[in-house]
Amino acid sequence: MTELSPRLTQLGNALEAAAVADLAGARRPRRRLALIAISAAILIPGVAYAAEQFISNPEVAASMPAGTLSLAGTEPTCTTVKADVEFHCVLAKAPAPEVSDWKGTVEPTVNATKHVNGGCRSLTSKGTEWECYIGQAAVDQQIVGQSLLGQVSHGPGVG
Repeated sequence: MTELSPRLTQLGNALEAAAVADLAGARRPRRRLALIAISAAILIPGVAYAAEQFISNPEVAASMPAGTLSLAGTEPTCTTVKADVEFHCVLAKAPAPEVSDWKGTVEPTVNATKHVNGGCRSLTSKGTEWECYIGQAAVDQQIVGQSLLGQVSHGPGVG
């Protein structure tokens, strides 16, 4: 679901090339240990950096209409309930009237890279209040299926 930054991808490629070269040649164990130590010193901070890439309230708000056409123009505003996992969102305008009672309706969310990143459940009949979950939490809440999470979206869902 999360794409690696170009720097982490480049680092991964370099590490892979070093490992292949190391396995192809008979290097001394001390040199292999040094390579592992250097790799860890570079990779561990990179992983920590990637873990710090949190999803923001505006990103969640933007992901709602990106996942469902009925939510286009609703101007969602979201607040964090549990960082990177759960968000409470309120719409400035009611969604399209294609559903007479929105309460309990579930819709996927789509991130800026056009991948399904979670989903939301309407808390009101008017559809102006939603609880949204990102990643595995959306699957656990039975909003999206495991197979849908991370899939490319070719536009907001209709109907």
